[in-house]
Amino acid sequence: MNAKHILIVEDEQPIREMISFALAGVGYEVREAADARQAQAAISERLPDLILLDWMLPGISGIDFARRLKKEDLTRELPIIMLTARAEEEDKVQGLESGTDDYITKPFSPRELVARIRAVLRRGGPAAEDEILHANGLSLDLASHRVSAGEALLDVGPTEYRLLEFFMSHPERVYSRGQLLDRVWGSNVYVEERTVDVHIRRLRKSLQSPHGDYSNLIQTVRGTGYQFSARGLG
Repeated sequence: MNAKHILIVEDEQPIREMISFALAGVGYEVREAADARQAQAAISERLPDLILLDWMLPGISGIDFARRLKKEDLTRELPIIMLTARAEEEDKVQGLESGTDDYITKPFSPRELVARIRAVLRRGGPAAEDEILHANGLSLDLASHRVSAGEALLDVGPTEYRLLEFFMSHPERVYSRGQLLDRVWGSNVYVEERTVDVHIRRLRKSLQSPHGDYSNLIQTVRGTGYQFSARGLG
C-alpha cells in the first residue's frame, strides 16, 4: 500500500519541521513549502493526497491560495486542512467557506493533527469496515449504518444518519447551514437552508432515548450554525 503524500505549507520553519517529523513517524510521505509560490511548484511536480495550509503566509494568504486551488480543475478535489492561530468562530467559518475540508487551531498536538488528517483522507476513500465512531456513549457504525446508545440501537433516518456521521467525524467545529448542505446533501442539490433545521430537530429527537439523552451533543451556535460537541453532556 503506497504511503499518502502530504504537502505542508507553513512559513515558520520550526512548526513545519515538527509537523513533518510527526507525519513521517506515522508513515506519511511529506513535502514542505514555505509559501504559496513554493507550494504551487510542489503541486506541479507531484499532486499530493492532502495539503496542510497555514492561514498567515507571506505574499498570498492561505485563504486566498485555498480559493485559487479550489477553482482549478487539477486541484479542485484536493483535501485541505487549514492551520491557524485564529480561534474565533467567524474565522473558522471563513476558513471552511474558502473550500478547506477542516480547520485546526494552533497550538495543536501531533496526535490531534494525525487524527484530523486520517478523518479527512477517510472521507475521500472507502471507510474501514470495522470502524466505529464514539462520543460519550453514543456509537455510529460506519459499516452497518447503525447508531447505538450503549447496547441499545437508535432509530435514525437516512438523512439524519448522514448528518450525524458528518458531525461525529468533525467534532468541536462550527458549520453554517450552507456548509452542512454542501457536505451532507451535496453542492449540486438545491435544498433550502431551513431544511437543515428540520433534520437537526429530527436528529435530536432520535438521540433522545430511555438509555440516555444525547440530543445536546448537537449544539446551536447562535447566528452561525451548528456544532457537534462531546462537551454537550458535561
